[in-house]
Amino acid sequence: IAGVCGEATGTAVSAPRGGCRVHAEDLLARAGRDGSFLVRDSESVPGAYALCLLFQRHVHTYRILPDVDGLLAVQTSQGVQVNCFRTLGDLVLGYQHPHKGLVSPLLYPVGRDMEPGDESSGDDEKPGLVWSPSPFPVSGSIAPPLNTSRYRSEVVGLLSEYLRSELPLDVEGLRRGATGLRHLHQTLGTACQGLNSEIDLIMSSLETLAKVFDHPICPLTSTKPQVHPFCDISCLTCPVCPVLSCPIAGKSCLKHLKFSKLQSRGHIPMYFVPPLICMCFYPLDSIVVFTLTENTLSSLQKREAFCQLLQLMKTRHSRLSEPDLISVFVGSWNMGGSPPPRSLQSWVTCCGLGRTPDESTALLPHDIYALGTQENSQGEKEWTEHVKATLHSYTHIEYKQVAVQSLWNMRLAVFVKPEHESRISHMNTASVKTGLGNTLGNKGAVGVSFLFNSTSFGFVNCHLTSGSEKVVRRNQNFADIVRLLSLGDRQLSAFDVSLRFTHLFWCGDLNYRLDLDVQDILKHVSNREFDELMCADQLTQERHKRKAFLHFKEEKIVFPPTYRYERGSRDSYLWQKYKTSGVRVNVPSWCDRILWKSYSETHITCNSYGCTDDIFTSDHSPVFATFHIGVTSKFKIGGPSLSMERAWIELEGIEAIVKTAGKAKFFIEFHSSCLDEIRRSIENDSQSCDVPCFLKLGWSSKQLPKLLPIVSDMEFLQDQHLLLCVKSCDGFESYGECCVALRSLIGAAEQFEMFLTHRGEEMGSIRGRVRVHVPKDRRGTREKIYGRLACCHPANLSSLHSSPLFTLLSSLHSALLSFSLLSSLCSYYCFSLGFHRDSPCALWFSCVSFNASSIWFLNDPHLGILFLWSLPWFLLFGSSMTLGFLSLWSLPRLPIFYLLNDPRLSLPLVSALTSSIWLLNNPRLSLSLVSALASSFGSSLAEPDQMHPDTFKGHSVSGCP
Repeated sequence: IAGVCGEATGTAVSAPRGGCRVHAEDLLARAGRDGSFLVRDSESVPGAYALCLLFQRHVHTYRILPDVDGLLAVQTSQGVQVNCFRTLGDLVLGYQHPHKGLVSPLLYPVGRDMEPGDESSGDDEKPGLVWSPSPFPVSGSIAPPLNTSRYRSEVVGLLSEYLRSELPLDVEGLRRGATGLRHLHQTLGTACQGLNSEIDLIMSSLETLAKVFDHPICPLTSTKPQVHPFCDISCLTCPVCPVLSCPIAGKSCLKHLKFSKLQSRGHIPMYFVPPLICMCFYPLDSIVVFTLTENTLSSLQKREAFCQLLQLMKTRHSRLSEPDLISVFVGSWNMGGSPPPRSLQSWVTCCGLGRTPDESTALLPHDIYALGTQENSQGEKEWTEHVKATLHSYTHIEYKQVAVQSLWNMRLAVFVKPEHESRISHMNTASVKTGLGNTLGNKGAVGVSFLFNSTSFGFVNCHLTSGSEKVVRRNQNFADIVRLLSLGDRQLSAFDVSLRFTHLFWCGDLNYRLDLDVQDILKHVSNREFDELMCADQLTQERHKRKAFLHFKEEKIVFPPTYRYERGSRDSYLWQKYKTSGVRVNVPSWCDRILWKSYSETHITCNSYGCTDDIFTSDHSPVFATFHIGVTSKFKIGGPSLSMERAWIELEGIEAIVKTAGKAKFFIEFHSSCLDEIRRSIENDSQSCDVPCFLKLGWSSKQLPKLLPIVSDMEFLQDQHLLLCVKSCDGFESYGECCVALRSLIGAAEQFEMFLTHRGEEMGSIRGRVRVHVPKDRRGTREKIYGRLACCHPANLSSLHSSPLFTLLSSLHSALLSFSLLSSLCSYYCFSLGFHRDSPCALWFSCVSFNASSIWFLNDPHLGILFLWSLPWFLLFGSSMTLGFLSLWSLPRLPIFYLLNDPRLSLPLVSALTSSIWLLNNPRLSLSLVSALASSFGSSLAEPDQMHPDTFKGHSVSGCP
């Protein structure tokens, strides 16, 4: 039908770029005449249509619904007579007359323009069928797919009708100078309307045959079993060393007193002083004390690995029934149609180029593995068994398969540890075809989604259109996938896939290229000048233009382009591709990418992002990324001692600006897992159009509902999010969605301001004031496992840098480091001048100053202040009186340490300050202290380089002497 645009299944109409509603309004705005109209697919009701009519510079939308008999009718107000029509063409003809209930008769049909994104996909696809709209009505197709006999009879009937009545009109048109056969065009368009359904039927049959005739699984060659290096948690830490292994002998003392200033991301100076002393419990009846030397923290990678090990140990021994933190591996590989190598260990252990994990954490097994492949020649079963065998070969864990989804040669397989299998629920899979007019699966996407306890995860693996010049087509592929991929909660159908999950990971062969000459690219790669290359990266450019992957994140790329290598090696790029049509240039590019999008105020850190350098079977290199993610558990409501008062969320007012040429009224839908049902506001009470094509909407507190969460505890609410959707009152279609975190809104009335997005595009903004009230007796919270060390992670340093408290602590820390240097020199001179009687005091003086700087960096500053404050007492009254006073001062303040710090960390530190080490602490630590003091007072002091951790293994014995 003239003016139909959209993605209706079973029609010959293809989707325009971006949102169908937005593009339809643009077409009508360009037409500019009252009475201009078009019919498109409804975004809110599958199988329905939307009639868009331009009148007085505003677009009015009417919903067209089919009834049980297949008759079409415009939705009307209650009490108004309903007119039914057999086809869309009949409906348009019926409303071309005035006084039919519309604001204007349907006078001027508007056709869909050919978009730049509708171009063919180069060597991957054949040119798609182009359908040009006709100014006369034709039948719509809302019936089931046509069978062959019916299809043939309809074509014969339409051609007979054309020859009998419309051929003379075309002949007359040619005599008058017409450039085409308009009526024949209309007839052929109608006749071909069932073509898409026939293709879908054939392709589904072919896919079924492909699954039937997949190659049987081949037995994998068994590899030599390897001893798992991390089967015991004790292996995660450095060998046990004495806590007071402070070097104070001669030149080596000065050598080890130097400290390094590391420039981390965000230009935040961080200082480290060796030895860095930290204490952790393992097991619960003993203490692991290990010393990190200058070399250990010589890079951000080492420091990050250290923080990961601490997080892992806290998770292992937190005695929590459910985890707070999990690790996720995401990988993508275009296999090029070749079988994989026997072992994929370098891929799943993130060994290769780029940002790779430290060797101390590389072999740690992850909780979730999500592996996406393209052009995978293996069948589903053969591929998943291969992956599971690889994982078992180095983890000795039998990973459980959550799901595997395939589309032609695309695969997405997700695996979890056995102990997490019961925590997985609400699993969904889906796929979207984007090849040859969204009908072929050679290009497209596959997805898997599930809940891990109460945290939702989504994984998408895609293969987009190839060719350096196909940028617009790739953007359109992404928009189609975001719009059509049906994953997650069905109640969130108004939201596209990018807003349905707490964490969404998107990987695949995105096929975005580098817009540079080949020789310039090769020169930058050889010099490792990746920042210069990223300026020419098409995906980076499109993200900056907000045309694709809006609000997604990607870790910085510090590895060479992963495409197009010569198979069999990684020494050179094979950038010339010889075809029958000539030589095609495929410049080296980062085609294979991993991005993610998470709700605001959630914990997620990317720990690695790189590619392998030892898998040569394809012209693509596998890429990998690992993440640490905070997860929420299914909340258990408190006991009967709590009050019956409920928490509530009060909206004091909301303003929104939406992109539209319409003049309808709007309402807001509120979705959240903390609500027992979807809540809606009343229609907006204020509306203005200060800028053309944008409406400013307002809702007062009277129009907005009061939201009552199903659980009233602070610990539950601070992890929840509200999903807002602005919808029109006439067509109930979404004009923009956003996600608001409750964590920052709890307490006094707080203001939020967010962008509105729809189908991957920005559609406006929304702001308002929200008050979240929590009963006083339900405001208790528990610190998360990842909360303690999150501030030390390089990914979070930029947010800390803006904090005044961080600036103050950095200044105090620098002063403390300087004092540490001075105190150590004083202790050295005490030894050199012969003050042997006070040598234990000098040793204690030096070590306390080092301890203060270390604890200040890794732990609560109150402990650092305590150590620093004790130094003047030591200088004035000596060690005995200082220790006695500290005992009197610290013991009554044990509750403070329990509140400010981890009790398992504070107890050993406080008890170490007292003289009752043998009574209040573990004998293992006491033996280490005594042995260190005894060795320090000997005639010959060991050089720092000779103080290997193995030297002190004998001192770390269990049990009392």
